[in-house]
Amino acid sequence: MAGAGAGVLALGACSGITLAGTSQLGPVTTLGLDARQVRLDLEGTPVETWGYNGTVPGPEIRLREGETLRVPLRNGLPDPTTVHWHGISLVNAMDGAPFLTQAPVEPGAGFDYEFVVPEAGTHWYHAHVGHQLDRGLYGALIVEPRHEELSYDREYTLLLDDWRDGLDDRPEYSAGHGGHDATDDPALPADPREWVSFGGRFYPLTLVNARPPADPYTLDVRLGERIRLRVINAAADTGFRFAIGGHRLTVTHADGMPVQHVTVDAIRIGMGERYDVLVDADAPGAWQVGVMPEGRTGYGRAILRYLDAAGSTAPPPDLHPTELDGRLLTYDDLVNTGKQETPAAGSPDRTFALTLSGTDILADGLDPTEPFFVDSGEWVRFTLRNESMKWHPMHLHGHHFRVSTPGGNGPLKDTAAVPARGGELTFDWRADNPGAWMFHCHNHYHMEDGMMRTVTYRA
Repeated sequence: MAGAGAGVLALGACSGITLAGTSQLGPVTTLGLDARQVRLDLEGTPVETWGYNGTVPGPEIRLREGETLRVPLRNGLPDPTTVHWHGISLVNAMDGAPFLTQAPVEPGAGFDYEFVVPEAGTHWYHAHVGHQLDRGLYGALIVEPRHEELSYDREYTLLLDDWRDGLDDRPEYSAGHGGHDATDDPALPADPREWVSFGGRFYPLTLVNARPPADPYTLDVRLGERIRLRVINAAADTGFRFAIGGHRLTVTHADGMPVQHVTVDAIRIGMGERYDVLVDADAPGAWQVGVMPEGRTGYGRAILRYLDAAGSTAPPPDLHPTELDGRLLTYDDLVNTGKQETPAAGSPDRTFALTLSGTDILADGLDPTEPFFVDSGEWVRFTLRNESMKWHPMHLHGHHFRVSTPGGNGPLKDTAAVPARGGELTFDWRADNPGAWMFHCHNHYHMEDGMMRTVTYRA
């Protein structure tokens, strides 16, 4: 059966009550988001931060593919804000890109988002002004398919986050892209895993669903059940390695798009990426769900607890499952089983050769401030080479792209990490959603430092 928690969340306008209705567009779900200051308790320490509807993460939104989502946003923050709907190929004016698709919503003002959600899958929403993502302004957006092909007994959504708000008084804007590159030293670390660094800022805590290691989020299961996990990296500056002690992960979706099932011990998940995995509950006890920041210190966790194994003792907060060092998922493991459209004769209509260097996305023959112009209907190829010291999870708004892999049928994604120190990645995408769209690194500090370009459709 479909997992626990499936269904439309009952939330809505500014009061927090959802209204389900219909219009000429079909079924409509209305959810009001109230962005304001909230208080969290982190390991006994109260902290002030920003969130939606008084919670971190914000309310989980659920609806079905092809339906309409209506979100009246009210800004109770002291700064302007917008909401970006990450992973949704929506109409350009609703994308939430500040100064590109809309003016930021001023304090005390509002903005009504309304759009059709065409793609089923695990997506999310978050603030997209300045460094607001590095607070608590994010939440899950789950779009259920018209016909669910997976079979599972329970479902959990896990939002992974690096946390400093209220715990670290260093200025947000104190370091530029180069200044916080801890791996700029040419002496590489002895552990090759430490080469995989997505950022360099200090974060006192790693959270899972806003819960710290000393007060972990718990996933209850029963022996023999199959569990669906929707894992979302909502961090601003940290890539994670994710594994569960005593269990393997069967990956079914990448960035919400279906892939041929592949079983691994661990996944690496860059900022903005999502993976759906199935876990067979066949090892009674209490097990560590380990979340290890890549290339830096720190550790987060949740607990997988069998309800029919009474008396099982939870593992200590710092226990690292051996699976974290086991078989690690790569993009080459992922085979698309969704949309099968490909460029005619395998050749794109337009190619951009891009270099990620310092704070820039440089393109051969183009001025750094010039948009990437495309024509509607074209197949576009981006080839990226990363000459910096950090991995960069690159996100294209409003589209999905096909990652090039040796098997020739790579996954459809909207965010993909380019390895550091000469790493390369190629992906193709169909120019089928007119407008002006952001293309940027999903390390929001890198983006704010300038690692962002615009893709613009010609009229």
